[in-house]
Amino acid sequence: MSPSVLICDDSNMARKQVLRSLPEQWKDNVQTATNGAEALTILRNNEIEILFLDLTMPGIDGIGVLQGIKKLNITCNVFVISADIQPEMQAKVKALGAKEFIRKPVKQDVLFNNLQQHNLL
Repeated sequence: MSPSVLICDDSNMARKQVLRSLPEQWKDNVQTATNGAEALTILRNNEIEILFLDLTMPGIDGIGVLQGIKKLNITCNVFVISADIQPEMQAKVKALGAKEFIRKPVKQDVLFNNLQQHNLL
């Protein structure tokens, strides 16, 4: 059975790129969010196993989503996908519970490797 997946990014192109990179059998069980507030609503109301999260979004950004997940005690495997590759930001998202930090634009082999490392593939 495929895991429930949420892709959160304010860029439609970035959301489509992540979706194309996922295993084919997962694609029927994917939801999308265009901002952090939408993502938190979906996470509160659905059991999401894997979240692919952008950092830079209007309103509630990726850091805000990670803080919300922690505050609400939501269990979810979060993979941050961002062009902001500063070591400080990578350390911050991991401290907030993200499994991995993946550089944008996402590459399928990198995504698969990260999912395999966390026994999700």
